[in-house]
Amino acid sequence: MSERGAVVLLSGGLDSATCAAWARGQGYRLHCLSVAYGQRHERELLSAQRVAESLGAVEHLMINVPLDSFGHSALTAAIAVPKDRDPGQIGADIPATYVPARNSVLLSLALAFAESRGLFEIAIGVNRLDCSGYPDCRPEFVSAFERLANLATAAAAQGQGSYRILAPLMDLDKAGIVRLALSCGLDLGLTWSCYDPQGAGAAARPCGRCDSCILRAKGFAAAGVSDPLIAAG
Repeated sequence: MSERGAVVLLSGGLDSATCAAWARGQGYRLHCLSVAYGQRHERELLSAQRVAESLGAVEHLMINVPLDSFGHSALTAAIAVPKDRDPGQIGADIPATYVPARNSVLLSLALAFAESRGLFEIAIGVNRLDCSGYPDCRPEFVSAFERLANLATAAAAQGQGSYRILAPLMDLDKAGIVRLALSCGLDLGLTWSCYDPQGAGAAARPCGRCDSCILRAKGFAAAGVSDPLIAAG
């Protein structure tokens, strides 16, 4: 078991929370990073805080990076969030909820955080199966960013260590992610997936119709367990 620390990108969603729980299970001390980037579903940040606390993170930073200044996404601008799409259609193209270069930005921030703390592992909850077709969730992207991290940092250039991008969910579907989360003891009722919440703050409820809600529901159904977030409502 590792006794090292790892930076974990924690949005508060099912995938990132499961990734954090997995990292804890691997023996990593969790240094969680959450980013308020102007997302319309900022309710997820409350979940990020709750998940970090529940997993005993030694550090949880929440920083503001206003990607909504650029717009061009249904998550950061006045563009309709796709609703009621057939599950088979999700992932067939790049949807309006794609945020330009989001994971490149988030991993760059995580890299800066890691280097400042003398850490060399960064965990991110991307997966290429039951996702929304985002190009920055592919293994090729993760591998390329890992190479960049080892070229662009003083710590790597000076031989202090080699950076690794950990993506434990990459080859899991949503059912597999739900099962992994449960095996790691994660309280799934703390997580948030909806892109277009109804209401605000702790009182917000999932719309049940956006791609993220549909994929979440599909995963819980396939795993044969009920979603505590829905049951609580």
